Amino acid sequence: MNHLHRSNAADHTPHGPPVVLRNDLPASLVLFLISIPLSLGIAHATGAPLMAGIISAVVGGVVVGAISGAPLQISGPGTGLVVIVAGLVAQFGWAATAAITLAAGVVQLALGLTGISRLVLSLSPAVVHGMLAGIGVSIAVGQLVVVLGGAAAPTVPANLALLPDALAAGELGSIAAGAVAIAILLLWHRVPRVSVVPAPLVAVAAATALAYFLRVDVARVDLPDSHALVFPQMPQAATGTVLTAVVTVALVASMESLLSAVATDRLHDGPRARLDRELVAQGTGNVLAGALGGFPISGGLARSSTNVAAGAKTRYAAVFQGAWTAVAVLAFAPALELIPLSALAGVLLVIGLRLVSVSRMRTLWQHGELLVYAATAGGVVLFGLLEGVAVGVGIALVRALYRLTHCSVRVEGDLVCVRGTLVFLGVGRLVRELRRLPLGRTVVLELHIDYLDHASYEAINDWREGYERLGGRVRVDEVHDTWYDRASRGKPGRCKTLPGPLPRWFAPWSHWQGTPGAVTLPAQRSSAEQAGPASDPMLLGMHEFERRSAPLVRPFLQELATHGQRPRQLFITCADSRLVPNLITTSGPGDLFCVRNIGNLVPMSSADDRSVGAAVEYAVEILNVSTIVVCGHSDCGAMKALVQGSAGRGSHLRSWLRNADPSLIRFHAPMSAGCEHLPVTDRLAVANVAQQLDNLLGYPCVREAVTAGALTLKGLYFDISDARVYLVDPDRNGLEPVSSPA
Repeated sequence: MNHLHRSNAADHTPHGPPVVLRNDLPASLVLFLISIPLSLGIAHATGAPLMAGIISAVVGGVVVGAISGAPLQISGPGTGLVVIVAGLVAQFGWAATAAITLAAGVVQLALGLTGISRLVLSLSPAVVHGMLAGIGVSIAVGQLVVVLGGAAAPTVPANLALLPDALAAGELGSIAAGAVAIAILLLWHRVPRVSVVPAPLVAVAAATALAYFLRVDVARVDLPDSHALVFPQMPQAATGTVLTAVVTVALVASMESLLSAVATDRLHDGPRARLDRELVAQGTGNVLAGALGGFPISGGLARSSTNVAAGAKTRYAAVFQGAWTAVAVLAFAPALELIPLSALAGVLLVIGLRLVSVSRMRTLWQHGELLVYAATAGGVVLFGLLEGVAVGVGIALVRALYRLTHCSVRVEGDLVCVRGTLVFLGVGRLVRELRRLPLGRTVVLELHIDYLDHASYEAINDWREGYERLGGRVRVDEVHDTWYDRASRGKPGRCKTLPGPLPRWFAPWSHWQGTPGAVTLPAQRSSAEQAGPASDPMLLGMHEFERRSAPLVRPFLQELATHGQRPRQLFITCADSRLVPNLITTSGPGDLFCVRNIGNLVPMSSADDRSVGAAVEYAVEILNVSTIVVCGHSDCGAMKALVQGSAGRGSHLRSWLRNADPSLIRFHAPMSAGCEHLPVTDRLAVANVAQQLDNLLGYPCVREAVTAGALTLKGLYFDISDARVYLVDPDRNGLEPVSSPA
């Protein structure tokens, strides 16, 4: 996610009047229609004054929106703070809660100014989303009590205890208004054409109209006058208790805002979020909101995603939304006081349930993190926010320790396969399995490990030495890394592993299968015994592919088999066995359309040979490749034959190498100084690549595509001994190093 956290990125989105009027103004109206019911509902759910939610919506829009580090994020009363604020109101009262909000804003300012915003995101995503899920369940259970006509308690167990009585004494008017709001929120997106109207607005409006026309007696919104606002007062409690409350509000509001900012970045192509600046903006907003008696502010993904979907391009959408909210409360307060509280509770109930994401659970299940998620959510629901997060963090740490010390050991005949992290805590099981192996055999110890500590190395090496003293043989085969080999270098002669950190999949057969007569893999034992010690290495290699590589590349190959090949490059190179195109280009299935022949030659379009020409035409006209690469190499046998004239007269090789005669002519032209250090045959190989690029232009399809700018020709030269690739400059038959893309 680093590309989402560019702290120095500039906001390059155009801010001119046309953009603001065409995109941001309409988006702000949509946001305003959502903001009113959401702000009132969040405030009511916590027992805070309803005006506190409106104040935070205005401050979050006008102030935070104007200085935000995430221009398209919308801030307001924090949904994830509902449970926390409800507890603070019950414990301290609203005036003290406002003071805690102000102090939390100061903490957020300090976090933003010290540049440690990313540390807030270091918490496990499973813990964060589990916390949000627990908050969502807590909100939903509490608001269900309100929909039934009761008054919500601060904890989930208490609300569950209230449900039977609330059901028995359910107020029909309150239930009807809440049910209408819930039904509209759940079904509104299925209504064609009109679904662009915000669902919360429609839900609250419909429930209000129902309660008004049926003249039902329900509790309604009661907005205080502006002179009745509650201003902050110092909490009357122990200093430690107050500090805990301040830090809790600051951290939860910060996490919710930063997670929302990162998620919002994924929804648009505009400027990326500057997280430190966003924390400063959130802190400023909470200082001001707390000073005015407002609800704690945070960025919200629901409002932010609506902002992006409505077409907003700049921060002015958030600013306008806050202004419209202020105007509406000042001018239309009587209309807002017609809203039933159960309608707002219905809106909050649905929003709370949506914090419990099934798709997120599925993703965490796939990554083995669902236990942490469930434990955090359950802890928040049963014990409280801090306790739930502590439970989640504790389980996450235990799982991390388990993974750090866990390895799997699988024994198949004489093959012992070890996967994971191998440290002293887990080496005992491996040694027990090794000691069970029959004596006098040739054992392959296959290590798929990401770490090996010294104690584990000593244990394995001691077993190996003892096993070999009793007549057995041990071959250590490291697949992904060379931890064992590096550990053994301090004790020369004690370990016979691969020389150096050679990746197994790129090693020749002789490196990973051993010398002739060495042990073969168990699955090939019967066929190897029939064939004798000199078993076909290609067959063993194919077995290794099916056992190791096939599971990794199968998804790519299945997609290519379904949709066909779509390579962007035609790669023409020599048939020399030392030149592996996919190795030197770090490419895989479907990337390269390859042609290999002696000397990487492209015969003239008028030549008798048609095979290369057919491949060129197929690549350009059918596959629509964007690049054709001709790659030569050092120590080329074809170039040696040209220089020495060693190809027999009348032979097929001599007939084929006649296509390289123009390369010989080009070779005798003045050479660049950059190639004078190369041997004669290698200088000829460079000139040969340049000549083949000219030959390609003799094909009409290539010439037309190059002229149209749809095709690029490139020459490469691979130095085998140095394992380096160079670009060939055809104008001077010279070499240039391959530079990293800008």
